[in-house]
Amino acid sequence: MGEKDIAEKSLEAYNDVFSDIVNVLLFDGRSVVQEDDLTDAPVPSQYKADSGKLHEQVRDVAKYWMNDRVRLCLYGLENQTAIDTDIPLRVMGYDGAAYRSQLLDKPSKAGERNPRYPVVTLVLYFGMGRWNRPKRLSESVEIPRELEKWFSDYKVNVFEIAWLSPETVAKFKSDFRIVADYFVQLRTNKDYKPGKEVIRHVHETLQLLSVLANDKRFGLDMDAITEVKEKDLL
Repeated sequence: MGEKDIAEKSLEAYNDVFSDIVNVLLFDGRSVVQEDDLTDAPVPSQYKADSGKLHEQVRDVAKYWMNDRVRLCLYGLENQTAIDTDIPLRVMGYDGAAYRSQLLDKPSKAGERNPRYPVVTLVLYFGMGRWNRPKRLSESVEIPRELEKWFSDYKVNVFEIAWLSPETVAKFKSDFRIVADYFVQLRTNKDYKPGKEVIRHVHETLQLLSVLANDKRFGLDMDAITEVKEKDLL
């Protein structure tokens, strides 16, 4: 696993950050998903290629949205620092595996199957340029005209973090607000001036900014920074 992958997943794995990302990007900042209603979901899944060989695919971060013991949804986050032309195929593979796993769940009661729940994946794109590649399966494959009416399309939710509006960035309540603000400022001003927000997850936030943007200003003594921030919060 690469350094960027580890940094992205470390911050987003916190429930307060994960729920904040979902609430702002999907629900316009409304507190629909509470952090206490999230539980970790498995990120690896397997698939068999045409050759018959078994392969493993791994999501970045995935969590179940729960109501008591009932699963309302499986949310997945995928991070992109570069444009992936095949992202519809990749995300469809993740989501398909998650739906397939529901068929394998053991019934909670005799004779009754568990309720099926939706799978929603958010692709977080941190590049400075616009995402000008496919966001739908129909844009990724060549479809003969005779099959157009029979083809089942698949849409991918791509969010261009550096192109979020200031109003949207202001709706974040977690440390992800700092991350989003950094990329928006870097795109619009070519520089970054930090605000006065107190960082809750200091190490993970600064590490994420350091590796994503290759910005040496964040490559500091993490132990010393964490110690200072923790004293500030006391």
